[in-house]
Amino acid sequence: MATPLETWVEEAAQLTKPDRVVYCDGSEAEYRRMVDLMLRAGDTFTLNEKTYPNCHLHRSSVNDVARTERVTFICSRDKDDAGPTNNWMDPDAAKRKVGALFDGAMRGRTMYVVPYIMGPANSPISKVGVEATDSPYVVASMRIMSRMGQVALDRLGPSNEFVPGLHSLGDLDPMRRYIVHFPEEELIWSVGSGYGGNALLGKKCFALRIASVMAREQGWMAEHMLVLGLESPGGKVTYMGAAFPSACGKTNLAMMVSALESQGYRVWTVGDDIAWMKIADDGYLHAINPEAGFFGVAPGTGMHTNPNVMRALHKNTLFTNVAMTAQREPWWEGIGSDPPAELTKWKGEKWDSSKGPAAHPNARYTVPAKQSPSISPKWEAPEGVPISAFIFGGRRARVAPLVYESFDWQHGVFVGATMASETTAAATGDVGITRRDPMAMLPFCGYNMADYFGHWLEMGKRIPHPPKIFHVNWFRKGADGKFLWPGFGENVRVLKWILERMEGRGAAQETPIGYVPAMKGLTLDGLKVSDEALDELLRVSPEDWEDELEDSKQFLMKFGARLPKEIREEHAKLSRRFHRAVPV
Repeated sequence: MATPLETWVEEAAQLTKPDRVVYCDGSEAEYRRMVDLMLRAGDTFTLNEKTYPNCHLHRSSVNDVARTERVTFICSRDKDDAGPTNNWMDPDAAKRKVGALFDGAMRGRTMYVVPYIMGPANSPISKVGVEATDSPYVVASMRIMSRMGQVALDRLGPSNEFVPGLHSLGDLDPMRRYIVHFPEEELIWSVGSGYGGNALLGKKCFALRIASVMAREQGWMAEHMLVLGLESPGGKVTYMGAAFPSACGKTNLAMMVSALESQGYRVWTVGDDIAWMKIADDGYLHAINPEAGFFGVAPGTGMHTNPNVMRALHKNTLFTNVAMTAQREPWWEGIGSDPPAELTKWKGEKWDSSKGPAAHPNARYTVPAKQSPSISPKWEAPEGVPISAFIFGGRRARVAPLVYESFDWQHGVFVGATMASETTAAATGDVGITRRDPMAMLPFCGYNMADYFGHWLEMGKRIPHPPKIFHVNWFRKGADGKFLWPGFGENVRVLKWILERMEGRGAAQETPIGYVPAMKGLTLDGLKVSDEALDELLRVSPEDWEDELEDSKQFLMKFGARLPKEIREEHAKLSRRFHRAVPV
């Protein structure tokens, strides 16, 4: 009798009509076969074996280089369950429309069945997914990004407890590209794209969009969060989760080389992108990193910004859309060196500065997490790590101070629900536009975000020792337009204050938005930050927050009556606190 997995694979094959079906085992030999297929296809190249052993450069189609939110849909039966921040499509209509694109899409190709585990193989928090794909690049990438192959089949057995995902490159036509999620069925379909965020279905599709729905129904949390451990003098490690939108230094923080290492403060990486968290017997929220690798943006990554990942990238790494030197080494803007002579652009042509950047702005590296020098000894602990703090953050030139602490859990949920970041030209073409991105989950929440806020509020009541909630902003600027805070490894000074606040120490002053460090509260020895700059970094200006209050109010109004009353109450309380703070 066929297992549920075999039945689903047979149905997928009947729809897509591949020439053959291959179940992946996750072995090194299989990985090399996938790379060989990519090399023969002419879109992948072997890098310098001496300096980058077992590393390869893949060039994607020029029209397929990023996540495509406009063709990403939540297909819930009730449109209101998708909410105002998601694209919605009727499930039956999606099955017809996207199903027609899948019909015969794998004819002449091989269907690879990729069973995988999101999370450590032996963790009770982990879950199994299965992706059927016709892309060797996806198979190779999923081997780096997940626990893939026989280990997943062994965990699954004859069970039907897996999230199925069907993926085909199709013809890569952007007009026939769809990424659709069926939350009630826990099913993912993706066609027309080979890009990681659209095609590696274990990542954003399962680990966030589908998992966020599962988490709400089952009483846990699936969040777009890095997880780090801050070791303090004496060896104690305190774990924190942090949620930032893109271009806000998330991966760099997760792998930070501490500027206070000589004082005994060191950062350990558990994960750089996604956290799954459940309440443990000790009363703390315990987090695992569901991924096994890092899928990071290469441009802007260098020895100054992220030395740990730079050291990790020199072996067993799959690069996508970076440039290549004459010595067959990867290169991108921000790597820390000038463009070398005879540089080949990401599209494969000879590069010169008049033709734009050499690497695509969204060029990527896919590297095993265990290769990072900062990887935590607990990164694969099956029980996860206990989270003591949540940190939200955004890119704000004004408004938000360097760091502040929420008054309590409910206020902290409001801080996360209204967090915002200013767009950059690389992202949108419009600089400085404020975009609300609640908990950095705007593109990834698989259901109505008003209900998502409600889930956060409910979790706070259920966690005996809930994490304290903070907000940071590394990007505040002075009147001259320059950044006031040096960032990168110096950010550990803010983490140290957060740790001190959790331990009942850390000098702070109360403001209408929460507790900010007192002038002597931050450890600044050895750092050249003037008193005037520090005052500006920590200042909470009623004039700036007047516009912020109105903008966040307009955003929250999108959710109508579905918005939890506690969020409306927190907005009203914040407004009253500012009015009291301003003398009449």
